[in-house]
Amino acid sequence: MSTHVPVVVIGGGQAGLSVSWYLGRSGIEHLVVEAETAVHAWADKRWDNFTLVTPNWHCRLPGYTYTGPDPDGFMTRDEVVAWLRGWLETFDAPLVEHTTVTRLCRIDGNRFELTLDGPDGADTVTCDQAVIATGGYPLPVIPPFAPALDPGVHQIHSEQYFNPEQLPDGAVLVVGTGQSGTQIAEDLHLAGRQVHLAVGNAPRVARTYRGRDCMTWLADMGLYDTPTQEYPGGRAAQEKTNHYVTGRDGGRDIDLRAFALDGMKLYGMLTDGKDSTLRFAPTLTESLDKADAVYNSICGDIDRYIDARGIDAPPPSRYEPVWTPPEDPAELDLAAAGITSIIWAIGYRPDYRWIEASAFDGAGRPMQTRGITEVPGLSFIGLPWMHTWGSGRFLGIDRDARYVAEHIVASLGENRPRLAAAQ
Repeated sequence: MSTHVPVVVIGGGQAGLSVSWYLGRSGIEHLVVEAETAVHAWADKRWDNFTLVTPNWHCRLPGYTYTGPDPDGFMTRDEVVAWLRGWLETFDAPLVEHTTVTRLCRIDGNRFELTLDGPDGADTVTCDQAVIATGGYPLPVIPPFAPALDPGVHQIHSEQYFNPEQLPDGAVLVVGTGQSGTQIAEDLHLAGRQVHLAVGNAPRVARTYRGRDCMTWLADMGLYDTPTQEYPGGRAAQEKTNHYVTGRDGGRDIDLRAFALDGMKLYGMLTDGKDSTLRFAPTLTESLDKADAVYNSICGDIDRYIDARGIDAPPPSRYEPVWTPPEDPAELDLAAAGITSIIWAIGYRPDYRWIEASAFDGAGRPMQTRGITEVPGLSFIGLPWMHTWGSGRFLGIDRDARYVAEHIVASLGENRPRLAAAQ
């Protein structure tokens, strides 16, 4: 490893490696530093029955697209890992794995110094351009009252869940109804476990509507390509949890009301707890109603798109509730309910404390435009809503990476190393 590299990409997942693909194509000397392995997040942080929730045709990376037999299907975890490894075989990325960047700071006014912690110990490297590709929210969130709960109850975060067999016998409480929480609750439910589910404010969407996958309709409607500043609903829409749905068994809706009819126990927002007692806000009815309203609203948007273009499609429909909560439970006794495990599926938070640069807002989020910050030479890739709703997804990574790489090439200017014309 040289002591100075023009560009260092921190993070060797699909986003960071997409920037690397473009830099290599332009002849830019660079280094990609990855704390684990290139496919670690997919291979080691997804449960056994995980599937994509976006159709396979969304899977696009630089120079590489899904070409399998089921473009409208949903790859499993292992299929995604195999697909990514196939992409990695198409180019030679300067990737250093099992090495963590523990500090990034500005030196000499126009260079960055990175402190690396790898298998052979600590090292440093300097660069002119640094690309942060560590993901938008790397730290799992656990509520502050979790340590006060009965120590006999097994607690894990959703990223640590793989299958029902890893949990102690007994009922399971899943907290959170984003994409991970609802799908993990379904996984446990299908395995015959008694599931209790604390319902949050995530919206939901139909899997298929009027003959096509809803996400295919939304792509045709341009929703994944609309710049963030033009997106309907503005910042409020961007702050919402992604709509819950599943690609399991070919894809289907996730209907929490139907789960309740089948024996799953639903509660409102979990507010606090101690020992064996948990308390909930009276939000269950409202949360279910709002999720269904979003579901039907999206269907209405698709209807208007179909009508405006005269598309031949099956007739419209709307979701009608199959179950209504008889009450909003206020408390839950873990011991009395036989709950032996809790899975926290309430998200992640940012952690950029290792970056010494004035590039973050009061909440610790990067201040950037299409990945480019006001700090010369510092950029980001792979953030949710970095440019569009498609940012951070397979569908939008290629475009975002190309933009960031082009900015880097232009910034290096006449001093750029071995620059070749982009093809």
